Amino acid sequence: MAAGDPLRLVVFDMDGTLIDSQHHIIASMTRAFSENGFAAPAPASIRTGVGLPLETIFRSLLPEQDPEVYQRLVVAYRDDHRSKLDRGERDEPLMPGAREVIERLDAAGYLIALATGKGTRGARHALEVHGLIDYFVSIQTANTAPGKPHPGMLLQAMDEAGVEARDTVMVGDTVYDLETARNASVASVGVTWGYHERDALQSYGAGALIDHFDDLDGAVERLLANK
Repeated sequence: MAAGDPLRLVVFDMDGTLIDSQHHIIASMTRAFSENGFAAPAPASIRTGVGLPLETIFRSLLPEQDPEVYQRLVVAYRDDHRSKLDRGERDEPLMPGAREVIERLDAAGYLIALATGKGTRGARHALEVHGLIDYFVSIQTANTAPGKPHPGMLLQAMDEAGVEARDTVMVGDTVYDLETARNASVASVGVTWGYHERDALQSYGAGALIDHFDDLDGAVERLLANK
């Protein structure tokens, strides 16, 4: 970017977009169901809900339960997730090309932010483990804003970065990320290696679809040029 150009912001989802965390999510979900006397749903059903608030996921997987049942499930899930973090058992590898694209975007002058359904501690841990946290000007989580597809995470990220909606792009692997972007009036890029299928992302109206992070730079540039 040239001097005097407007600031531009790229906001990443985390689970399924930047990191591969599905094995931990499925394991903690399975344990939460088991501890509360329920059979665990199929992994594919769990992956479909990743990105939404925890209670929303449990309500979709186990409908027509009393509210306290959902609260117990949420607590059990979070307890299992936190205990693994405390024991150093949260191995969540970066997706191929994630580090490189963040470094390229930063070098090109883009601001970078995070909008994730993870809790703040888990999100910051994942970025710190991979040495990426210093690239992020805003970290929005389940603890800082309403869950997706509410636009709050994006609105707060843009406010903290000092960037307008027309100069912002959301990058994510689920239709919830795309809906969040739409609700915040920002452009979106769907990535095809995550938890939702290409057809779902395409039918929901992603501004661009990419199969590898090598293609993100160009997609972001095109989307913002059209604003």
